[in-house]
Amino acid sequence: MSKKLYVGNLSYDVSSADLEALLAEHGTVRSAEVISDRMTGQSKGFGFVEMESDDEAQAAIDALNGQQHGGRTLTVNEARPRAPRPGGGGGGGGGRRGRY
Repeated sequence: MSKKLYVGNLSYDVSSADLEALLAEHGTVRSAEVISDRMTGQSKGFGFVEMESDDEAQAAIDALNGQQHGGRTLTVNEARPRAPRPGGGGGGGGGRRGRY
């Protein structure tokens, strides 16, 4: 079973390919993606990597969490599900507009 990892505090010039190469040293990488701002395309400084197995994911965490990369101290841990965002919920229905 694969395991998804969060990799934070990345240098802003790290690409998804760089992220994949960094974690590939510790196991088989199924996917790697650096998250970018939708408007500017600028990296947000974090990404997600899906490793082939739990053991490989743990090896990557043990090897990389707290280590320096590109002048920054990496945070590598198991990705948590996204928390539900507040708000949302469709708009107000508005009443029927009739002629009176």
